[in-house]
Amino acid sequence: MSFLSRPVVSGWVLLLVGVAPAGAATAAEVAAKPDPAAISFFEKKIRPLLSQQCYKCHSTTSEKLKGGLYLDSRDGMLKGGDTGPSLEPGHPEHSLLISAVKWSDKDLQMPPKNKLSDTQIADLVKWVQMGAPWPNEQKPIVTMVKKPKDAPEPTAAKRVYGDYDKLRKEHWAWQPVKSPSAPAVKNAAWAKCDVDKFLLAKMEEKGLHPIADADRATLIRRLSYDLWGLPPTPEDVDAFVRDSSPDAYEKLVDRYLASPRFGERWGRHWLDVARYAESTGSARNVPYQYAWRYRDYVIDAFNEDKPYDRFIQEQIAGDLMSASNPHERNEQLAATGFLAIGVKDLNEKNRMQYVMDCVDEQIDVTSRAILGMTVSCARCHDHKFDPIPTADYYSLAGIFKSTEILSGVGKRRGAGKNYSMPEAIVKLEPDPSAAAAEKESSSAQSAGRDEAKIQSLTADLEAAKKQVRYVEQMLNGAKKGKGKAGPQQVQRAKRILDEKQEEVRTLTASLEAAKKGTSTSASVGEGGGLAVGVKDASPSDCRICVRGDVDNLGAEVPRGFISLVHFDGQPKVESGHSGRRELAQWMTSKDNPLTARVMVNRIWGHLFGQGIVRTVDNFGSTGEAPTHPELLDALATRFVKDGWSVKKMIRTVVLSRAYQLSGTWDAADGAIDPGDHYVWRMQPRRLEAEAIRDAMLLVSGKLDVSRPQGSPVEHLPVNELRAFRVSNVVKADGNNHRSVYLPILRDLLPESLDVFDFAEPTMETGAREVTTVATQALYMMNNTFVGEQAKHFAERVMASPAKDDAAKVELAYRMALSRQPTPAERARAVAYVSSFAREASGAVKGGVERAKAEAWGSFCQAMFGSAEFRYVE
Repeated sequence: MSFLSRPVVSGWVLLLVGVAPAGAATAAEVAAKPDPAAISFFEKKIRPLLSQQCYKCHSTTSEKLKGGLYLDSRDGMLKGGDTGPSLEPGHPEHSLLISAVKWSDKDLQMPPKNKLSDTQIADLVKWVQMGAPWPNEQKPIVTMVKKPKDAPEPTAAKRVYGDYDKLRKEHWAWQPVKSPSAPAVKNAAWAKCDVDKFLLAKMEEKGLHPIADADRATLIRRLSYDLWGLPPTPEDVDAFVRDSSPDAYEKLVDRYLASPRFGERWGRHWLDVARYAESTGSARNVPYQYAWRYRDYVIDAFNEDKPYDRFIQEQIAGDLMSASNPHERNEQLAATGFLAIGVKDLNEKNRMQYVMDCVDEQIDVTSRAILGMTVSCARCHDHKFDPIPTADYYSLAGIFKSTEILSGVGKRRGAGKNYSMPEAIVKLEPDPSAAAAEKESSSAQSAGRDEAKIQSLTADLEAAKKQVRYVEQMLNGAKKGKGKAGPQQVQRAKRILDEKQEEVRTLTASLEAAKKGTSTSASVGEGGGLAVGVKDASPSDCRICVRGDVDNLGAEVPRGFISLVHFDGQPKVESGHSGRRELAQWMTSKDNPLTARVMVNRIWGHLFGQGIVRTVDNFGSTGEAPTHPELLDALATRFVKDGWSVKKMIRTVVLSRAYQLSGTWDAADGAIDPGDHYVWRMQPRRLEAEAIRDAMLLVSGKLDVSRPQGSPVEHLPVNELRAFRVSNVVKADGNNHRSVYLPILRDLLPESLDVFDFAEPTMETGAREVTTVATQALYMMNNTFVGEQAKHFAERVMASPAKDDAAKVELAYRMALSRQPTPAERARAVAYVSSFAREASGAVKGGVERAKAEAWGSFCQAMFGSAEFRYVE
C-alpha cells in the first residue's frame, strides 16, 4: 500500500515538529477581530443594493415606512418589522430577507415590482452566510435631508451635508504629509536607524521593552520568505550563519532584492490589491484570455523597481502616455489591464446599468488600492462617514465612463454561447527585440519539453474523446427512437457534447504545444500580440444617478477628482480627453497626502504582519488610526524623496533592528500590548497559500523557477466556464511553476490556493484573512499534490550522503524548517521512521526498501503538515 493512499499523519507524529508558534492568534482572538474583507464586501455589494432597492420604503429617510421594517441598520434588520426579524446571521435559509428577495412566498415578494437579479440575490445570500457584517454603528456625518420632489438635484458645491469641513481639517489622513525628525530616546544605543527610534519612543512611552534579536537561522528564513516567498536552502543558511563580516546581512538583503524571485513575491501582493483574475466572474463566468500580460507586467515592474508613481500612472493612463520604443509602449498598454480585469455581469440586460456597474468597479478598486478610500460608498448617497459627496463620485464616474474597456469579452452574441469580442482587445505593437528573446526561449524550451505534462494532457484528451463518443452514441440512439432519453435529456446531452468538443479542441492545442516544448501564446514579437486594457472613448460628463438608479438621472457634474484632496496647481481635466491622465497625475502628486502613505503602509504590513494603519485599505474615518503617525509620515516622505522606489523602502525597513527582533513571547510586554501593535517583538505569521505551495515544491526539488509563457486560460474558448470543462486545463497539480503563475479563474480557484485563504479576486484585498480550519489539515494529509511532493522530498533525503537515519532527520529539518532538530525531536523522528518501516514491511510490495521509502515519505509529509512549516517567525 502506498503512503499516498493511507492516513499518514497520526496525532503522535504531529508532535514531531510542534504546534503553532508561541504567540500565534487563537481562533477566539481571530473571531473577535473585525474582518476588513467582510466589511469591504458589504460596502461594495450590499449597502448600494439596499440603498437603491430598499431604502425608499424601509429606512429612516422613508417618507412612509412600510411594514415597520428598517433596513438601513443591522439592528433594524435583526429587530425586524411586522412579520418578525428579517435576517438570521449565518443562516440565509432561515432569513426572511432572503426568502422575500427570492420571491419564495407569493405573499412576500420584495422588491414587489421587479425581482432582483440572480447576482444581487447571490450577493445577499453570501452576505448573510458571512454573518451579515456591518460597519460599527456610529453617527453619520451626513444628515440626509429631504428635498421637494420637483427640486433639481443639488450641485457639487451645495451637496454637502453635515460637518464635512470640520472632518476635513481634523482627520489625520487628509492632512499634508509632514517630515518629522526622529525623536530622542532613552536607549539610543539599541536603535540602528530612525525607524527604530520612532518605534522605541512609543515603546518607552507605553512601558514596553524590545525583545532580544533573532538568531541568524531564524532571520534568514524570515527574510527569504518575506522577499522571495521561498525558504532558504540549507547551504544559504550555513553561509549566512558563518559569515562574520559586519555587512553580511546587508549583502543578503541586496541579493534577495536583486533576484527575479523578488518580483514574483511582491508582484503577487499587488495582484491582490488589483483583484487580478482571468475571468469575469458573476452570473456568466467568461475567461479573459490575455489577462496574464497584466500579471507579467506587474512582476516585471517590481523586479525593475519601476518608480511607484510611474507604476500607478501606467495602470491608470498608460495608453495616453508617450513611449520611447515599442517595448515601453507595449508595457504601458498592458498596464491598463488594471482597469479591465474586474468583475463584469454579462447577464445584465440594461446597457446603462452594465456600464455604470463597470464604472463603479473601476472607481472602487482605484480609490481603495491607491488612495485607501471607500469612494464607491458615495454611489447612491453622500458618503455617510467621509466627506465625499455623491457629486464627487460622479465626477470620477465621468472619467471612467469616457473610457472603453478592451477585455476581449462582451454580451453573448446570437443564440450561441460566444462572448468573444475580438475587436475589443488591445493590440500590441511589433517588437523585434521581444521576438528575438521569444525565439531563444522557445528553442530552450523545445530542448527540454515536459514529458510528464505531455502524458497528463494525453490522458486527459483521451478521456474527453471517450466522453464525446459516449454522448454521440446516446444522441444517435435517441434519434432512432432507442433508449429512454426524453426531450430535456437530449437537450442536456447536446449541451454537454458541445462543451466536451470544445474541451477536446483546447486539449489538442495544448498537447501540440507541449510536444513542441513551446506555448501557443500570442507573440509580442514581430507579429505583435494581444492584451487586455482600456482606451479613451467619447469624452463626456456624467449625470448623477439618484440613489444609484440609472433610470433616475439628476444634475450633470464635470469630470474631476474628489474634492476632499485639493492642492494648489493640481491638474485639470481637458475637454477633449477622458481625464484618466490627469487623474493619474493628481493621484501621484507629491502634494497628494494619501498615495505615498498608503503604499508605505502596505509595505510595512507585509513585513510586520500588520500595517501602521491596520485597516490598510481604509484610511477614512471608519478605518483605524495609525499607531505611529510620525513614522508613517517619515517613511512616506522618504519614499517620495527616494524616487518612489519600493526596493529602497523595503531595504530601509528590513535593515532596522525592529525587523530583526525575535518572535519570543514576553509575558510582561504581552500584558501591555498583546497584539504587538508597538512592535516590541516580531509577530509569528502564517504563510500565504502561494508560499506554502512553493515551499513544498522547492523542498521536494521539483520547483520550476522559469516563467511560463502565457497562461492555460488563453486556450479556453470565450464561453461561460464550467468546473468540469476547465478542470483539466487549469488544474494546479501538474504545474510545478511558482504559484503566482497558476491560472486564476473567479469561482474556480486551484484547491492549493483556495484552502489557505487566497485573496478573493472579486474585490481589492490589501490584507488576506488567516483562518485555521479542518479542511487545511485534511488537505495536507490527503491531497495528491502534497503526497507527491512529500515522496520527492523523501527521495532527496534518502539519496543524500547522510550516514544514518539521525543525519537524514537533521537534513529534513534543515530543508523544511531551516533549523536543526532538538535531540528529543531527532530521537522521536528516528523511532517513528524505524517503527513505520517495520510495521509496513509485511503490508507493501517491495519488501524492506519499499517499506522504508514509505516511512520516510510519511515523515516528510508530517513535516509539511506541521504548523512550523506553515508559519514564519
